[in-house]
Amino acid sequence: MRYAHVCLHTFAYVLPPITVSSEELERRLAPMYERLKLPFGRLEMMSGIRERRFWAPGTRPSEGAALAGRQVLEQAGLAPDQIECLIFTSVSRDMMEPATASFVHNSLGLSDNCLLFDLSNACLGFLDGMVMLANMIELGQVKNGLLVAGETAEELVDSTIAALLADKALTRKSIKSAFASLTIGSGSVALYMCRAEADMHQPRLIHGAWRANTKHSNLCQGSQCGSATTLMNTSSEELLQRGVETALMTWQAFSAEPGWQAADIDRFFCHQVGSAHAKLLFDSLGLEPEKNFETLALLGNVGSVSAPITLAMAIEQKAFGPGQRGAILGIGSGINCLMLGVDWGK
Repeated sequence: MRYAHVCLHTFAYVLPPITVSSEELERRLAPMYERLKLPFGRLEMMSGIRERRFWAPGTRPSEGAALAGRQVLEQAGLAPDQIECLIFTSVSRDMMEPATASFVHNSLGLSDNCLLFDLSNACLGFLDGMVMLANMIELGQVKNGLLVAGETAEELVDSTIAALLADKALTRKSIKSAFASLTIGSGSVALYMCRAEADMHQPRLIHGAWRANTKHSNLCQGSQCGSATTLMNTSSEELLQRGVETALMTWQAFSAEPGWQAADIDRFFCHQVGSAHAKLLFDSLGLEPEKNFETLALLGNVGSVSAPITLAMAIEQKAFGPGQRGAILGIGSGINCLMLGVDWGK
């Protein structure tokens, strides 16, 4: 998969106002920790996550996404009626119907000529959205578009803690399937993509590869129990192994393209899951860990927001800039993997 005319023009992100430490979550779980004689500090030690962000109570995914989208419009100097396509890509959604994109569209005041829809693929949604929008731009169907994602982790974390405290039959072994839910954080990100012109000096989307490993679709599953309680069941250790296995297949396809071997890439922007995941990933792919720009310790796993917000923060902090090549590696439960190559010409 190659692109010749796709510009990643402007990124923006919003960090929710409430900072919640791993230590604070463990204090809420103190009765279970004490009963099972679990050492305090294990959540940060095992995950590498010191803190994550939460929205104010009642914040909807569309509201977070619209905040980031509004920032993109302002930073890029765009009027709302200039946007030709809007794609909402989060795991979190306002409701089953209508599309959450419709609420973002209305909030931003976009044109009635703007194509809009939701795209869902677990934590891979935003990167899939980049591919879909890039295809439309490359084909000349639209000249530009806006991708948005707003993840809301609050309900999942609260319901997980409530379930762990209520189940007195839990053991050290049986709590493992809930561990991943305590690593989740909230946030939003947006990206304005457009047809590249000669006078544009922003990074460009150049190359991509993907692989599916869906025989392992049972390793991370979320469902609603009752009327309003969201819970996840995750086989963390096997998911780690199979996710990296899928990433290796993807990397082999991605790096087979001339100019996209490990030595050609200056920065990697990965889906932020956990410190053990990052280490195994880079060891297995034979990549230099120093090239990995990380946000994990401060943001946790922000679902579909995770990889793009990491790239956006790297650009903001001048850790990725003109003259460099970057690779975005996304892994989503299912298991699916997508890697995108970004070239920032001089």
